[in-house]
Amino acid sequence: MTAPNALGDDQRPRFFAFDGPARHGLVPPPPRRDVAVRTFVRSLAGMQKEALVVSSADGRGWRLTSDEGPYLAGHDEAPFPLAFLTAGMVASYANEVVALAAQRDLPLDGLRLTLENFYTMEGSALRGSMIGGALPPELTIEADADPAALRSLGADATDASPLNGLLRGRSTSLFTLTHNGQPREPARVAALGTPALEDVADRYGDITVDGPADAADLMQRVASAQRHEGEGGAGSSLRAEQKRTLHVRGVCTLRADGVKVIDVQLLTPSGSSFRLLSDEPEGSGGRGRAPDAATLVSAGIAFCFMTQFGRYAAITRKRLDRYRIIQDTHFSAGGASGGTGRAGAADPVETHVFLDTDEDADFARTLVDMGEQTCFLHALCRTDLKTRLRLPPVVRA
Repeated sequence: MTAPNALGDDQRPRFFAFDGPARHGLVPPPPRRDVAVRTFVRSLAGMQKEALVVSSADGRGWRLTSDEGPYLAGHDEAPFPLAFLTAGMVASYANEVVALAAQRDLPLDGLRLTLENFYTMEGSALRGSMIGGALPPELTIEADADPAALRSLGADATDASPLNGLLRGRSTSLFTLTHNGQPREPARVAALGTPALEDVADRYGDITVDGPADAADLMQRVASAQRHEGEGGAGSSLRAEQKRTLHVRGVCTLRADGVKVIDVQLLTPSGSSFRLLSDEPEGSGGRGRAPDAATLVSAGIAFCFMTQFGRYAAITRKRLDRYRIIQDTHFSAGGASGGTGRAGAADPVETHVFLDTDEDADFARTLVDMGEQTCFLHALCRTDLKTRLRLPPVVRA
């Protein structure tokens, strides 16, 4: 049975900014580093989700939405979760590349960054052995510049990016669990050790569109996946047994006004292509005309984790009426774009889970455990990864 298309029935843009998030009780966490981001996410229908993201770097909030394609029986109304992480990562790398090039007086005509992200899924959901994994990202930088200078620029930019703090080392994500309004101790996942934040289930309906005027252009679906059966086809990601690799590509170029244009495609399994815009807040190198890199990254982690809840409940045929999370992420400023001169850093992701379900507390704990275990982006955080730099081949006349 196909789930209702809640996003298709919503006349608002899929992405938009909203003013005064604090008046809705939506505030970022107290900052520990340079940028603190709080992401509020709720399930809609099927695999569709809605996020409200607020950051210490910006006085506004961003409303973002996510959906899945045929491989997860979605409606493809908004980007898939991994698109957000890829877009945010390549936007962050672009920030550092541009800043470093300016410091080195290196022209970058025709700058184009291509990021390849790879993830794995293997095991049985029913036996509890299914686990998600993340492989080293691959970054290609193209510009009308000396290849050796580009290689040095790329190596320094990936280290300077705040994403370096999520990729390098092994970070253990932390959680709280609230089941039908009652706090529960998590089982296998690491407990945050503090009380859950206040649930904001009733705040989403209060959010209205506040600019920019071209909000509809912040995200566009530029190509739709062709529905097919078999490997990587319709419903394939809902199988109880999995052994597969996912491949996401993001291509970032710069508009004349400095806004980053990012085309993201899910190559494996077969998915759609989406165009996202990104711009840093005022005072941080941009003018706040689109979601910044930290907002996109944070939304991606939250959306991916939420997808695992819906997927696990569908595979095990358990009742899961509504689910929400509040996620905190903390990032350093960029080593070049923020002028710190240091490698980028980040703190462990903290997530407060709220489940409404007729299933018992043991199921709630298992759901959180399996959600973290199968989430590709929590896997990225707990795996020591280094971005591999690729340069395009030299074309000789």
